Amino acid sequence: MMKILEDRIRQDGTVLTGNVLKVDNFLNHQVDPQLMNELGQEFARRFQDAHITKILTVESSGIAPAVMAGLHLNVPVIFARKHKSLTLTDNLYTAKVYSYTKQVTNEISIDRRFLAADDRVLIIDDFLANGQAVQGLLDIAKTAQITVAGVGVVIEKRFQKGHQMVTDAGIQLEALASIASFEAGQVIFAQD
Repeated sequence: MMKILEDRIRQDGTVLTGNVLKVDNFLNHQVDPQLMNELGQEFARRFQDAHITKILTVESSGIAPAVMAGLHLNVPVIFARKHKSLTLTDNLYTAKVYSYTKQVTNEISIDRRFLAADDRVLIIDDFLANGQAVQGLLDIAKTAQITVAGVGVVIEKRFQKGHQMVTDAGIQLEALASIASFEAGQVIFAQD
């Protein structure tokens, strides 16, 4: 695990009811670019031998760590859009994704032009809890018939089902901070 990230979670994270960790002051609302750079370097180090050709993420909170990982791996980053636009209307890969924290289901979309059969993708996201966003990207990868070389998450809640879902699929999972539980409003990190 990354000590700098664990320290930042301890310092600035807030545990809310419903097993929600609020880290909006450095990760998923206000972004700390220096920390994102270090996260990107760490993802690049962990996946340096995976022959990644592209990184996939879901808008919007996964974009910052994904872009930094893409910078350090020197590969493009594709983010699945949650909302249709005038420029993204057809020839799409799509999947349904439920957001626990927002309590909504979105249809995510990626333009088919950006994925090729020989791609080896790395999925990056800010959180892995129940695994819905990752599952949506895995569904798109399966439909596109591309290889998922790994999943990298900034923070995983190991006590929820997402971790097991990814590892049961035989996919390399790298979490930069792994939370075992929340106890009395405190974060208890997993010791790997």
